[in-house]
Amino acid sequence: MIRLKWFPPSWFLITFEDKVIYIDPAWIQSNFARYPKRVIFSHYPDPMDGLPEPDLPKADIVLVTHHHRDHQKRATIDRLSNQNTLVVGTQRCTADLGDAIRVVEPGEELAVSDIRVRVVDAYNTPEGNSTRKQHKKGECCGYLVEIDGRVIYHAGDTDLIPEMRDLGKVDVALLPVGGRFTMDAEEAARATSVVKPKFVIPMHFLETDPEEFGEKAEEESGAKVVVLNTGGVFELDR
Repeated sequence: MIRLKWFPPSWFLITFEDKVIYIDPAWIQSNFARYPKRVIFSHYPDPMDGLPEPDLPKADIVLVTHHHRDHQKRATIDRLSNQNTLVVGTQRCTADLGDAIRVVEPGEELAVSDIRVRVVDAYNTPEGNSTRKQHKKGECCGYLVEIDGRVIYHAGDTDLIPEMRDLGKVDVALLPVGGRFTMDAEEAARATSVVKPKFVIPMHFLETDPEEFGEKAEEESGAKVVVLNTGGVFELDR
């Protein structure tokens, strides 16, 4: 069974058997107590000093979608890594994470043991519903993670983009719905219809009510929307 655990805004811990993957680990544990369990941010405060909770497992893979501080923090990634951890990110991520990370671009593929990762595009478009166009094509990315024949799509910070039509099979889509730096609920519902996943987990809420997105997406696509609280877990079985 694959387990996905969510922390705001777009941090996921994915576990399968003895394999551990983190995507966009940034917020440290001392931040979580400052907010209600259902986190709908109107803004993101500066990260506090400190480390994540001590019982989080060490990573086999850390995937970073882009360089913004709510998606990567070196102290957090260092805490979650050991000498065997593969840390992956775009070129802009090296400014904070250093040159030791594996720099990737959309279109690349990599494998660690039986886990396969495909790097895909993520960016804002002129016609997208995002109001602040801060994610440029080539500087940011998303990931398709294949584990035991099942595919998880972490879209990163993005609008609805043409490349979503070419993702192939997706079992679980992790989609931003915030509407300021990314798709809003309406656009993310349309993206769900394009990607055609079995399940969708909204992330990067900002002002958007994720339940509102869920209603739109289920009505338009037939996918099952799962809204997680901070630290909530979704289990993907066969």
